[in-house]
Amino acid sequence: MPTIAENIMLIRSRIEKAARRAGRDPAQIKLVAATKDVPVSLIEEAVKAGITDIGENRVQEARQKFDQLKQLPVTLHMIGHMQTNKVKTALEMFSVIQSVDSERLADEISGKAQKTIDIFIEVNTSGEESKFGVFPDKAIELARHISVSNNLRLTGLMTVGPLTNKEADIRKSFRSLADLFDQIKGLNLPGVELKYLSMGMSDDFEPAIEEGSNLVRIGRAIFGIEHHK
Repeated sequence: MPTIAENIMLIRSRIEKAARRAGRDPAQIKLVAATKDVPVSLIEEAVKAGITDIGENRVQEARQKFDQLKQLPVTLHMIGHMQTNKVKTALEMFSVIQSVDSERLADEISGKAQKTIDIFIEVNTSGEESKFGVFPDKAIELARHISVSNNLRLTGLMTVGPLTNKEADIRKSFRSLADLFDQIKGLNLPGVELKYLSMGMSDDFEPAIEEGSNLVRIGRAIFGIEHHK
């Protein structure tokens, strides 16, 4: 069994190759380790191997780990679906919330935040009913709403690729998020500083990078543990 450090080295090599194929600088691509169901001891191994960002799917699980996690030199991202009643707890832990998918959730974060928080809009680019996220045709409206909300800084868009082996469908999903990113950026909205296209997980991060992703969320390929959003 390869070690976590070896897995991370392999993933970084694959990220680099995918970036080079797309004519991009690999240094511009952020690797977020997805740590759902991963014990802190393994997260510490990943941090020793150079991981600086970790993503948790569930507020409750993050809460249980937080006393140990806050000792680590990492930025904590919320990457799973979040209910409005978990916002206050989430704001005590996370620096980035990647899964804002409604005006209601945005308003709850805005009202409870004590300082400006970086958020991403989660977009359902696959149309799959099992996926969370605002539909693409509503994303610009949500971005406009966030732009006039207190304490929110929209810094990214996020999606989960479709559950399929058809690469054309996977790429289409990622391309639609990249197009949306360009559209929203072009609006020059106040409070919107789009920097991150968060797309790509263990099974599809290479096509995601080739389609423009600069933030990948990888769990299983690092830790060898099944991760599902």
